[in-house]
Amino acid sequence: MKKIWNYFTTFEKILWITSVSLITLFFVIFKNTEYLYLFASILGATSLLFLAKASPIGQVLVIIFSTIYGYISLRYQYYGEVITYCFMTLPIAVVSTISWFKNPYNDESLEVKIDDINKKEYSIGLILSSVITIVFYFVLKYLGTANLLISTISIFTSFYAAYITFKRSRFYALFYSFNDIVLIILWALACVDDINYLSMVLCFVIFFVNDIYGFINWTKIQKNQKVNVKSNK
Repeated sequence: MKKIWNYFTTFEKILWITSVSLITLFFVIFKNTEYLYLFASILGATSLLFLAKASPIGQVLVIIFSTIYGYISLRYQYYGEVITYCFMTLPIAVVSTISWFKNPYNDESLEVKIDDINKKEYSIGLILSSVITIVFYFVLKYLGTANLLISTISIFTSFYAAYITFKRSRFYALFYSFNDIVLIILWALACVDDINYLSMVLCFVIFFVNDIYGFINWTKIQKNQKVNVKSNK
């Protein structure tokens, strides 16, 4: 545990402690009895911290989070989120975990080698995301999904962000921050029926902050990786 704790910078420790404290505080203030929401939110915040460090461990935690989050979404009939996280984000996270472990920056660390992807790859991701979103719009409509439009947008943003993550691009976190905004709106609408879902709103507000940090840190890590590659030549 000490080794893991020392793995993070002081700022990252403060970010994680603040995230967990706020999640727990809101859970207690609103007398939420759904402890699964609390666990999922803390697990999600922790996974983002590892992802911000470009560590494959973050992908492993995403797999666990996706399973739990899918179950929570199912309870509120957010079938779009169930499909997104259980049948898209989760399997992509599995593939990404394998890819990240196979592409380390060096043999002495768990830091993944950050890659630059070209316009063609971005376009492929855009096309795939659009096709999948159109198909699942009708599926979600048939299932009677709550807040259909927002749920459909969530499928697009989630899949595209997951695709960029698989490609090991620093922009993964930026696209996930867009998805966080969509999910904040989605769960805010759920709060109209059940205030317990406020913890999920806070969860994705914290995710948004962590994803922004992830983008900033990956940009820094990528620059350092490039400098080290040049110096070793």
